Amino acid sequence: MNEEHFSRLQAIAEAALLAAGRPLTLDQIRALFTEEDRPAKQIMEHVMMLLGNACEGRGFELRKVASGYRLQVREEFSPWVSRLFEEKPQRYSRALLETLALIAYRQPITRGEIEDVRGVTVSSNIIRTLLEREWVRVVGHRDVPGRPAMYATTRQFLDYFNLSSLEQLPPLSEIRDLEEIGREIEKNIQAEIKFDSATTEHENDSPPDQTIH
Repeated sequence: MNEEHFSRLQAIAEAALLAAGRPLTLDQIRALFTEEDRPAKQIMEHVMMLLGNACEGRGFELRKVASGYRLQVREEFSPWVSRLFEEKPQRYSRALLETLALIAYRQPITRGEIEDVRGVTVSSNIIRTLLEREWVRVVGHRDVPGRPAMYATTRQFLDYFNLSSLEQLPPLSEIRDLEEIGREIEKNIQAEIKFDSATTEHENDSPPDQTIH
């Protein structure tokens, strides 16, 4: 396979990622080709490496997350790109961020177990918001009286925070407390600007400066 053919495959992959509005897996990109022209998985992996290299020095990057590959604005340019949008990023309460952190690090976990760690009641609005954002989901029920729901993070959670797996979360030994975890999560939320979801996220956001409790 010559260099021209690799360049053609790279251009097709780039066009597909820009048009998709969501992450694409290697198989989804390969499925765009007819059966006789479909590149092997190993070739496509090489093509994605070439595409990632081609993004060096540009305002966007190729990032592999849990759901596949996507093109997104580099975090360092978010202060400028964010000015394209009139609405401010949605703010989240410390309680919500601490709840999300507990689910991420101790999943599967029940609402009661979260309350035991935090020492306060978890608002139903917090659980509802996390479920609506599709950052957490119910993965089962604890085999105790009342059979409380057990919560775990989702693929969308990993995608949103630029993670391909939970192993990429900072080790707990490097984080002092839940408040610090919450600040790190909020920092990621404020910095996260994507080609494929920025407009949608701002349209769905609550009014400026409104905090979800």
